[in-house]
Amino acid sequence: MTSSEAPAAQSGGETPSEGHHHVPALSVLGVFLRIGVLAFGGSTQAWMHRAIIEDHQWLSEREFLSGFTIAQVLPGSNPVNLALYLGMKLSGGLGATAAVLGMVAPAFCIILVLGLLYRLFGDYPTTHAVLTGVACIGVGATLSVGLKVALRLDRDLLTLVITLSTFTAVGIFRISMVPVVAVAVPLSIAAAYWERTHKARRRDQAGATAAPPASDSEQAGK
Repeated sequence: MTSSEAPAAQSGGETPSEGHHHVPALSVLGVFLRIGVLAFGGSTQAWMHRAIIEDHQWLSEREFLSGFTIAQVLPGSNPVNLALYLGMKLSGGLGATAAVLGMVAPAFCIILVLGLLYRLFGDYPTTHAVLTGVACIGVGATLSVGLKVALRLDRDLLTLVITLSTFTAVGIFRISMVPVVAVAVPLSIAAAYWERTHKARRRDQAGATAAPPASDSEQAGK
């Protein structure tokens, strides 16, 4: 198992369009088995982004971010939630099963081995120093994922207000995630819906204003 922050984006080529996708379940299993072995902690989502979006280009950025958001607000392990979503998008129920199996099976085996090693060497000071270093790497990897996602969000006042409000409530005032999610999610949905309809209305009004007036011959024909 290697601990690392996911490599920086090196995406090239065209971004896949949103819509129906079908990837063989065995391909999904292979990709997620590799992720399950190589990644841990906060770096897992970044490795998923690299494999699904940058390397294979199976989904679009917007589809990935939608799944990332859903995985964050649902209960349970965020990486497993995201793997379930991505597998479902790529290959239906069989793909979801393959993705979750690929994420969980390597981690289960590695945890068994690490548990045995900790039982044998847990009393040594060096062991605790190593675990502290691994924890620091996990924190750094989590921050890298947050920055990577933040750079792909819409840059407007509404997004900034929601982001800062959530960060302040959870990170500074230590409010539990349950009430924060219960309040923030409906407000975010309502605000995003209002903003989208408002922009569409302004676009329609601008189009109607810019439309050229009908000529005399067209009016006569009517």
